Amino acid sequence: MAVRTDGRLVDSPMQAVQCGACGGRVEVRKSSWDQTSIQWHEDAVRACAERRDAQPGSGPNGRFFSGCKALRDSVRAAAARGEIAIQAED
Repeated sequence: MAVRTDGRLVDSPMQAVQCGACGGRVEVRKSSWDQTSIQWHEDAVRACAERRDAQPGSGPNGRFFSGCKALRDSVRAAAARGEIAIQAED
């Protein structure tokens, strides 16, 4: 069986966003105002205080991390300024 190519990143590549709190840079793709895909780079993982302070628990890195509020705010602000594209405007 052939693997189908996912063209979403070809049509709308991920874009760099810098967190206003820690300065960490991540790659993001906003499918809508409510859905954001984030690719964390190692330096951003180290810089993010919210990620470092995550409570112990289950998860791939041994801690529970639901996301960084400061980064979420930075991504939303970049989208509102038109710096990153939103695929499906609601």
